[in-house]
Amino acid sequence: MRTLFHHPLSPFSRLARVALAEKELPFESQVEKPWERRDIFLALNPAAEVPVLVEADGTVVAGGWAVLEYLEEAYPDTPLLPREVAQRAEVRRLLAWFLAKFDREVTDNLVGEKMLRRLSGHGYPSAPAIRAGLANIHYHLDYIAFLAERRPWLAGAGFTLADAAAAAQLSCVDYVGDVPWDEHPEAKDWYARIKSRPSFRNILADNIPGCPPPKHYADLDF
Repeated sequence: MRTLFHHPLSPFSRLARVALAEKELPFESQVEKPWERRDIFLALNPAAEVPVLVEADGTVVAGGWAVLEYLEEAYPDTPLLPREVAQRAEVRRLLAWFLAKFDREVTDNLVGEKMLRRLSGHGYPSAPAIRAGLANIHYHLDYIAFLAERRPWLAGAGFTLADAAAAAQLSCVDYVGDVPWDEHPEAKDWYARIKSRPSFRNILADNIPGCPPPKHYADLDF
C-alpha cells in the first residue's frame, strides 16, 4: 500500500493529502514528528522534512515540491495543473505565493509559534511573531477575495493546486483559530466551497491529542 509520511500541521503535507484524494489514490497515513529525527525516517529523507511518499513498489519521493510534481506526472488522468502553458504558469505563481510567502508571513508566525514550538519542545512562542502573523493574514485574505471575485477558482476556471495550497495553509491557521473569517466574507465563501470537497474531509477530521481545533473548524456552515 502507498504510504504518506506527514504531520497534520504541515501545509505541504496537507496539500499532498488533498492531491492524493483528488486523484483518488488510496494511501496509508503515517503521522511523523520530523523534529524527532527518527533513523527510519531519516533514511527516507535525510532532510527530515515532511511529506514523504512511499509507493507500493518501494519508490520514495521526498519533499513537498517533489511529491506534487511526481503525482502530476505519474497520475495525469486527474490533473491538478491546467493543460495550457500560461495557466500552468499562473498556478505555479500562486503555489509559490501560498507555499512560500503565506507560509513565511502567516503560518510560521501563528501555527509555528503557537503549536509547533510547544509540540516539539522548542521553547516559548514569540509575541512579536504572533502579532505579525495576525496582521499579515488580512493582506492574504484580501488577495484571496480579489482572485475569487474575478475567477471561478483562484487560478482560473477550474480547481487546481493553487486552491489546494491556499486551503492547506488556511486550514492550518484555522486549526489554531486565527483566521478572521467574519472580516473577510469573500474569502470565507471560497473556503466554504473547499471544505465541501470530498478530498478535504480527512483534513477536517484532524485532531491532535491534547490540542483540539475550535468548534467551527470542521463545520461546513461556519
